Amino acid sequence: MNNQNDMAPDYGVTMNFDRAEQQGFSTGDILWAVGVWSVILTLSPVIVFYMLMVA
Repeated sequence: MNNQNDMAPDYGVTMNFDRAEQQGFSTGDILWAVGVWSVILTLSPVIVFYMLMVA
């Protein structure tokens, strides 16, 4: 137990740098963004109408 590494806890942390080397957006990223914006733009008139009727 004289070694410093023997005393250090092992949390199973692994570094994955594969994602950092990619440039640009993948197709999944674009589809996710389009989906989120479609939900926001679809629900915004409903929320505005609700706020006008309740307020």
